[in-house]
Amino acid sequence: MKTVAGPTDRVVVIGAGLSGLAAALYLAGSGRQVTLIERADHPGGRVGRYTGPDYRIDSGATVLTLPELVDEALAAVGHTRASAPVPLDVLALSPSYHARFADGSDIRVFADPDLMAEEVARTCGPDEAVRYRRLRDWLAAIYRAEFAEFMDADFDSPLDMVRTPAKRAALLDLVRLGGFGRLGAKIDRLLTDRRLTRLFTFQALYAGMAPTDALAVYAAIPHMDTSMGVYFPRGGMSAVAETMASALTDAGGTLKLNSEVVRIDYAGKRATGVVLADGERVPCDAVVLTADLGSIERFGGRRRRGLRASPSAVVAHGTIPAEVAASWPVQAHHTIDFGAAWEQTFREIATRPGKGKLMSEPSLLLTRPALTDPDLIVTRPDGRHEPFSILAPCPNLDSAPLDWDRLARPYLDELLSLLEQRGYRGIAEHFTVDHLDTPYTWRDKGMLAGTPFATAHLFRQTGPFRTRNMPRFADNVVLAGCGTIPGIGVPTVLLSGKLAAHRIVGGQGHTSGEAARTRASAPPNNY
Repeated sequence: MKTVAGPTDRVVVIGAGLSGLAAALYLAGSGRQVTLIERADHPGGRVGRYTGPDYRIDSGATVLTLPELVDEALAAVGHTRASAPVPLDVLALSPSYHARFADGSDIRVFADPDLMAEEVARTCGPDEAVRYRRLRDWLAAIYRAEFAEFMDADFDSPLDMVRTPAKRAALLDLVRLGGFGRLGAKIDRLLTDRRLTRLFTFQALYAGMAPTDALAVYAAIPHMDTSMGVYFPRGGMSAVAETMASALTDAGGTLKLNSEVVRIDYAGKRATGVVLADGERVPCDAVVLTADLGSIERFGGRRRRGLRASPSAVVAHGTIPAEVAASWPVQAHHTIDFGAAWEQTFREIATRPGKGKLMSEPSLLLTRPALTDPDLIVTRPDGRHEPFSILAPCPNLDSAPLDWDRLARPYLDELLSLLEQRGYRGIAEHFTVDHLDTPYTWRDKGMLAGTPFATAHLFRQTGPFRTRNMPRFADNVVLAGCGTIPGIGVPTVLLSGKLAAHRIVGGQGHTSGEAARTRASAPPNNY
């Protein structure tokens, strides 16, 4: 595996998202002098926050899986969640999700296998519960074959997939398990209830793909999502970043907030320092760059031609009176409210450039974090209010170059009217929206095609074919984040930061990810 040659004593990490924070912690733990630079006034990146008049709300990812990866990054500098200067309290959600369908039925998703089997038997019948257990075993087997050798691994070329006996064995396991078939087709063969298949395939959207197109190796995502548990940090997802940042500074690292990097200085192909908007120059021996691929050119890089971006999202953040929300048909931290259409929805939003359109039968994610963390509720003269978000997947700006300045508010009004019809009474009148994010929000932050979900996980943009973390434009710049390996998602960007640090320090300070790998259930004997 290639590593950065020459001195690497002073490392600048650009971007304090989760990948940058993880990289900084592993580098600091290996004895490097680390400076982490962030343009916002708080760490977190895509796992950020918005501040309302009297509340805070997560502005990005709301689903935390594999919190062990946070533990491993903290352990690199000798900390735990409890010992960090800003402690982290992580709560397990049960159910992880509550799904509601167009026919009025609902299914809760539990990480516990027995609870989930009981739920499937209640809603879909005892025979489907047996099928669910087989599905769960298969999901776990895919995850176990994939995690250590392909997710938690650097690649210099596709040949690295068969470079070692362990990788060859894992690849053979994936072939035997049908990992290179299609996710949707495989799960359709394992389950018969179409509502249940949605619950184990909608995660393909995280990878920017329709379930009918996504490789079955992406079953690792629904395994993490449905079998290994969904968690919520007390105070919000941004608490993860705050804890990691506090551990970094406690270990001697430097965190510069409100600091925009305007360029990287090079001597030949070697970065020698980064220059901030205020003129300060920070010298360095190596750089970890977490910028989105949509803005990599400003740092001297070049993105690969023909990259296809994932779908984007419209996200409304604000507050809802707790009394209003208490009357809704579902009371859950995460509610997935599915529209009647399914395959059609993916054809509309996850399509080629110029062919996308808005969902005709919207499926929406509703998030009410105060149901898990009551401290998030705010009391106003007119009563108690809770933070609330609605996420609607939508095409990216390459797929559908819509005028979001004109469209955003009318589209939100349509979604609220739809939710009223689905039984969420009072939402249209009483949801106070303080932030409305659209593909223009992400575009203005330099994100490719106006999506926060980076490049889609097409086969040609997956694993060793994804944008490499050792780019050709520089000898001592390493990429991290969702645009490079292993890909999009909170666990994968944490891994990305670790892998980037590994490129700089070699084997020193690199942990194995054993906690995350072994928490999968044991594979069955056959499939």
